[in-house]
Amino acid sequence: MSFNNIINFHAHIYPENIAERATQSVSDGYGIKMDYNGTLEQLIEDGKKSGVTQFAVQSVAVTPKTVQSINNFIAKKCSENPDILFGLGTLHPDMENPEEEIERCISLGLKGIKLHPDSQRFLMDSDKAMRLYEMLEGRLPILMHCGDYRFQYSRPERLAKVLDAFPKLTVIAAHFGGWSLWDLALQYLENKNCYLDTSSSMMYLGQRRSKELIKAYGAERMLFGTDYPMWNSFDDIEMLEKMELSQNEYEMIFRKNALKVLNIEEESK
Repeated sequence: MSFNNIINFHAHIYPENIAERATQSVSDGYGIKMDYNGTLEQLIEDGKKSGVTQFAVQSVAVTPKTVQSINNFIAKKCSENPDILFGLGTLHPDMENPEEEIERCISLGLKGIKLHPDSQRFLMDSDKAMRLYEMLEGRLPILMHCGDYRFQYSRPERLAKVLDAFPKLTVIAAHFGGWSLWDLALQYLENKNCYLDTSSSMMYLGQRRSKELIKAYGAERMLFGTDYPMWNSFDDIEMLEKMELSQNEYEMIFRKNALKVLNIEEESK
């Protein structure tokens, strides 16, 4: 079974002058050797090898002062490539006037927000973070990094509290809801109102456990993502294809759910 027009919902890109340095920093943080340099050019080339034609691109502001420049960069790349890119902005719980930046993200055409509690060093259920969610609820979806056995910031039980507090908040819990904490994530998130993505997980979980989690959560909640530049899309898609899911399940994971989250209606052909 072969698929085209796949959306990669989890792809980090960086300006060319800092891309290699930023990618190396991520590589060092997770102890993973990467084959890509974090530029948009290499992301597009990766997609051509595997049938990925569109990307939700993002970057994370590790300090409040970089929020605006990152959002400007993402918006600029999307305006230059409107047929293939959807942009996710960034915020930081310690920034001043987040309401104004949310409005600016919307005016720039950005379709959502990316938060990374571990890199940004905030507890997912802290008061400052909760205020951000209140501002975003019903307005923009959040792609949220979730899980890391080394930290307390983004544990699945914290996300469960957030989802209970903001029932109309749209959250995509990255990495099957909890990188390195996948079973704990299932315990807390199986019946919660959130989406999940496949990024940075299947190579650790293996094909059998990955399929079990997709079935447990439901394909209608899953989005395909690679966490570029960490992983290549070909290997992840190949593993998914070997799971022998239904045509409808693949369509939801590879495209339909992403369009729904981004509130984009696809033109009928």
